[in-house]
Amino acid sequence: MFLRHTHYAILNEKASGQVLMEELDKVKEGIEQLKTQINRHNYRYYVLDNPEISDAEYDELMRELKQLEEQYPQLLTLDSPTQRVGAAPAAAFGVVEHTLPLLSLGNAFSRDDLLAWYTRTSRLLAGEKFSLTCEHKIDGLAVALTYINGQLTTGATRGDGFRGENITQNLRTIRSIPLSVAAEAPPHFEVRGEVFLPKAGFNKLNQERETEGLPLFANPRNAAAGSVRQLDPRITAKRQLDIYIYALGYAEGKTTPTSHWETMEYLKSLGFKINPNNRLVSDIDQVEEYYRTWTERRANLPYEADGIVAKVDSLTLQDKLGNVGHEPRWAIAYKFPATQGTTRLKEIRVSVGRTGTLNPYAVLEPVSVGGVTIKQAALHNEDDIRRKDIREGDWVYLQRAGEVIPEIIGPIVSRRTGQEKEFSLRDKLPKNDKGQPVCPECGAKVIKPEGEVMYYCSNAACPAQLQQNLEHFASRGAMDIRGIGESMSALLLEKGLVKNFADLYYLGKGDILKLDRMAEKSADNLLSAIGKSKKRPLARVIYALGIRHIGEQMAQLLADHFSSIDELMDATEEDLIGIPGIGYEIAESIIAFFRQEDNKRIILRLKDAGVVPKTEPAEPEELLLAGQEFVITGRLAAFSREEAEEKVKALGGTAKDNVTRNTNYLVVGTDPGGSKLTRAQALGTKQINEEEFLMLLGVTG
Repeated sequence: MFLRHTHYAILNEKASGQVLMEELDKVKEGIEQLKTQINRHNYRYYVLDNPEISDAEYDELMRELKQLEEQYPQLLTLDSPTQRVGAAPAAAFGVVEHTLPLLSLGNAFSRDDLLAWYTRTSRLLAGEKFSLTCEHKIDGLAVALTYINGQLTTGATRGDGFRGENITQNLRTIRSIPLSVAAEAPPHFEVRGEVFLPKAGFNKLNQERETEGLPLFANPRNAAAGSVRQLDPRITAKRQLDIYIYALGYAEGKTTPTSHWETMEYLKSLGFKINPNNRLVSDIDQVEEYYRTWTERRANLPYEADGIVAKVDSLTLQDKLGNVGHEPRWAIAYKFPATQGTTRLKEIRVSVGRTGTLNPYAVLEPVSVGGVTIKQAALHNEDDIRRKDIREGDWVYLQRAGEVIPEIIGPIVSRRTGQEKEFSLRDKLPKNDKGQPVCPECGAKVIKPEGEVMYYCSNAACPAQLQQNLEHFASRGAMDIRGIGESMSALLLEKGLVKNFADLYYLGKGDILKLDRMAEKSADNLLSAIGKSKKRPLARVIYALGIRHIGEQMAQLLADHFSSIDELMDATEEDLIGIPGIGYEIAESIIAFFRQEDNKRIILRLKDAGVVPKTEPAEPEELLLAGQEFVITGRLAAFSREEAEEKVKALGGTAKDNVTRNTNYLVVGTDPGGSKLTRAQALGTKQINEEEFLMLLGVTG
């Protein structure tokens, strides 16, 4: 791993105002260790494109070193990693001397850090008012593009900030980089931008590499760096690289705008690609609002971003503020909470899923990722483990996929010791007296259907399956029965109160009060939640049944074509595969589910209990909200966001996440997001409050 504040204790060890020589030697030794580590990681990150630690861990190393150098300036040397931006250019490319250095940015990791930068900037400007621009800090590769007489002449990497690699031919393959610009452009100028690989392109590239048996890229940033630093431009041309220009380096022979925002608009008019998510704001509160908005929404971005960048907008004030070391005083990078980390995989274990699948998962040395301590991660299946060459004992890259689910990206092969063990699911499973692998939960025979990658427990009554089926049925996207989670499901099964999810609707108050620590009010709340769930629409009920291969979207597709559970149960294979999006595998899974007598009995019990969902056919033009598009921001009092969107869809409307030119209404609840409001105002989208929304839905009282 890396040094974790091992030198900070020394900062307080002083005697009579003088640091003892022995203590100074300790600090110097610590600084040298940090410099060695950082230089090594710089080389692996920028030159080899093969990092061993996450960005968050690298940032922590730099913070330690910078704090020590600030505390002991006599130990600061010109060769320190804090005094340069990156690694030296690779010898395979020609070297470009940057006319003006490509500076790195100082980092803010908390609100206090951001406010400290803003306060310091205000003080240096003697209280002068200033606007700021906010941009995404895209996780890509910084480049400088030089144009002479309207033609792209040179494209270079950042390199060490003063000298970069000449990758002009590779950059010419990126279609969003103009090879020539309008005649009104300055005769000699340079722009700076971030080359990146969109998430879709990254996934496609890794799929191709997997097919070819090549090692996968750990993240889009490394994939982008590897793509633009190919000696053969034809390889670069095959990859879906993109760029956003974020600054004008310099311009000669023509006057250019005096603010950063206007400069970006000017460069946009010349044909350069500018990020549409950039914003001009008036104060630090709006910077924080921009940060909060994109912290929540960054998973939906088409590219990876690891923070935002706040800049003083006035170029005159930027010049006045100047730089300190290799960082501009007029800009700061405010980092998002980390979503990636590295840790050691201690062991691979096996759990039983709700459909009987035997699912391997990783037991990890605890690591904090994005403010959450991760101890376990999904591993999908045995084939996936072998494809990624993940072994017990490996150091691994870890990320919170979609900000929630921990996922192992791959191993750090360079950190292997030879003691790591390859994984075999059959070897991990317990054995019966005949030496055959059995389910770790119930001891039943394990099967592996022909043509499938998963192993299954053969026992339909396996306790692990029953509990997870119950949890799934009650989950938010299914029947949404508040109060029935992992612990309650286990307790209900343990006490014998339910044997399947239909039994939930036959529970009495007396049954629930028998459970440990269950008071009357809690019992009433649980029974009320169960009662309300009887009114869930058909799509939710289909999803709640837990049919293999049927997720929420597929359940909605089925509900759009069948008016009731009975109609779906009677559907033939021909009926099902006639629906666009449903193939033979899904059709067979649906038919097999409804063919089982146990499942038929469960559905009959659901119907007897009053769970009889139907989709009433209606002509689109007869629906109240036909053709209307809604976006909801903030909290609603009458129902949850999901329930509101369902009501819109039931009345023929559509519900979207983002405001576009097609949006008819922005529904504004309490604590709304500023970005949606701003977008709606810019597009002239009608904004309505919850009361007006309820009137449109036909809800009164």
